Amino acid sequence: MSTGNEALEVWIDQDLCTGDGICAQYAPEVFELDIDGLAYVKSADDELLQEKGATTPVPLPLLRDVADSAKECPGDCIHVRRVSDSVEVYGPEAE
Repeated sequence: MSTGNEALEVWIDQDLCTGDGICAQYAPEVFELDIDGLAYVKSADDELLQEKGATTPVPLPLLRDVADSAKECPGDCIHVRRVSDSVEVYGPEAE
């Protein structure tokens, strides 16, 4: 699916996270496992965002890594959506 140059954001549903860490392997700039064993997104300044449903922008150079994270995630808990209309483009609810 082509997203052109549209701004994208990503979030993780920690209720479904299995803690495999595949996302952090693909895109360590965006994802990190916390001491609770679950994955979280990070802000642009590398701060772990632990609020439920926290989103972070997807840097265009990392789009493929973030998309691959969503595809390979065993928990199907990574959601990548367009900022403009909140339509999921990668993840379990993507069309």
